[in-house]
Amino acid sequence: MRSYRFVAAALAGLAVIAFSALPLDAKLEFSKLEKKGCTTCHVTAKSKELNDTGKYYKEHKKLPPAK
Repeated sequence: MRSYRFVAAALAGLAVIAFSALPLDAKLEFSKLEKKGCTTCHVTAKSKELNDTGKYYKEHKKLPPAK
């Protein structure tokens, strides 16, 4: 019984690590590609919430045209 709990906890931990790393890599990749900071697309630098520019980028895979 203990071994099942250990295996389940270990798998859950690995899943969290694997999936939490993906968005961070993507943000850094986009930031380097576009030469813009995180707040260009996000409400704050540490937020996952997108602003209007971020929503446009997510849909069109490019920054919106300058106004």
